[in-house]
Amino acid sequence: MRNIVLTAIIIMGAIYIFFIPPEPVGFKIFMKLIPMALIIMFAAMTPPLVSTKYKRIVIAGLFVCMIADGVIYWFMAGLVTFFIGHLFYIVAFKSAGRKRVPLWAAILLVLYGAAMAIWIAGSQFAKGEFILTVAIIAYISVILTMGWMAIRTGMVLAITGALLFMFSDSVLAIDRFIVDIPYRDAFVMVTYYAAQIFIAASIGSRIVKYSVNRNNLIR
Repeated sequence: MRNIVLTAIIIMGAIYIFFIPPEPVGFKIFMKLIPMALIIMFAAMTPPLVSTKYKRIVIAGLFVCMIADGVIYWFMAGLVTFFIGHLFYIVAFKSAGRKRVPLWAAILLVLYGAAMAIWIAGSQFAKGEFILTVAIIAYISVILTMGWMAIRTGMVLAITGALLFMFSDSVLAIDRFIVDIPYRDAFVMVTYYAAQIFIAASIGSRIVKYSVNRNNLIR
């Protein structure tokens, strides 16, 4: 059954991305939410091998992101709602975190954050958009934290989902504030839906824990 839902997500996502026109906006929003609703269903059907707490928080994050999808046409409302969605993912990943972030990964995340802050937020600061500058810096900080916490889980699915989410947000921000990107909608939505699928699927990831005797593995 989960495979059927996953297939439906891919089909409905492709229909929305490649075939739904921008007008009327109400219908476009409705079609945009269908893949997210199916992803929530997929998450609910996934056995919680991490923990039931992790599953509940991830599903809450997916639901908040679905709301954000609907209100993103009002940019600041969408930005705030996605910010809250990322907070849910941070809490979920933190609850499953078991590993240290490798130095090379930490350096890359910091460099990415600094580059995006200087490039995106800096461009708005130069225009005198101080409130928007603060909002962008706050959003960059929260997605960096999400990526950091995802890496700490050691779960490939969670890490992949977080990185895809960061990529999707980055493309959207660059297109909105810096330069037009050809086929932006396809880049943003393909990676966005993929990110949510990977994060939802991470509910079924298996975490290796060590007992007092580290020679004995408990799964």
